[in-house]
Amino acid sequence: MSVEQQSKRSVTVIGLGPMGQAMAGAYLDAGYAVTVWNRTAARADELVARGAQAAPSAEAAVAANELVVLSLTDYDAVFEVLESVEPALKGKVIVNLSSDTPERAREAARRLADRGAGHLTGGVQVPPSGIGSPESSTFYSGPVELFRRHRAALEVLTGVDYRGDDPGLAQLYYQIQMDLFWSSMVGYLHATAIAEANGISAEEFLPYLSSTAASMPGFQAFYAPRIAAGNHRGDVDRMTMALASIEHVRHTAEESGVDGALPAVLAEAVRRGVAAGRGADSLSVLVGRFRQA
Repeated sequence: MSVEQQSKRSVTVIGLGPMGQAMAGAYLDAGYAVTVWNRTAARADELVARGAQAAPSAEAAVAANELVVLSLTDYDAVFEVLESVEPALKGKVIVNLSSDTPERAREAARRLADRGAGHLTGGVQVPPSGIGSPESSTFYSGPVELFRRHRAALEVLTGVDYRGDDPGLAQLYYQIQMDLFWSSMVGYLHATAIAEANGISAEEFLPYLSSTAASMPGFQAFYAPRIAAGNHRGDVDRMTMALASIEHVRHTAEESGVDGALPAVLAEAVRRGVAAGRGADSLSVLVGRFRQA
């Protein structure tokens, strides 16, 4: 193997929480030369036993390879690391798979560009158990030439979904996915709490939950073109109907001894729309209402 080929098969992974551990492990499984660094050095022990090289410092880890993958808690941690490795950044490509806002991703890209380094933003759509699977997916954005150059290395981790040159786009797509995910998860747990408060186990509730969840793509497919067209006619549903239904959920929760704060928040969002004179319109009108908040 030539020196150029070898350089393309090497990578640094900084941040060895569960996600970083899984990423470094996937690269080892794919035959990459892997350098790792973590503030708590002991987290590298298992990877070192599998063949990874533990760098003595973050700067040494960055210096070891052109391609550097960051898997850190947030961009505060990212910026702290970048400041500590500044002398080693020139000519490096930083693939930032940490989570934060789109604007902070743009800030990271600007900081790295000022220091002669490239930046690709990533938004990983799976938990650590999904790393290494081509069926999994990660959003990427940033300079397309960097994405193309390192695509094969990125595909070791998951399938890839390139969203464009704007470094904020990958985080934007990731965060709006997380908006739906966390809202759904908290809603599921709240509904399960009501079920259990009334003697219905989580297992007994599951098939009914699954049926409702399976219906959601149909609703979304129905509403998406109407939202895009600005069509919020109340010919299928109405805000007043939604408000009454959500209030019934809240009352059921409270009568069951379950906290009604979650449905109360939902009801308040709908109530504001009704108070603004949109009670006869579809619930989809909330898209515009949320944008005005």
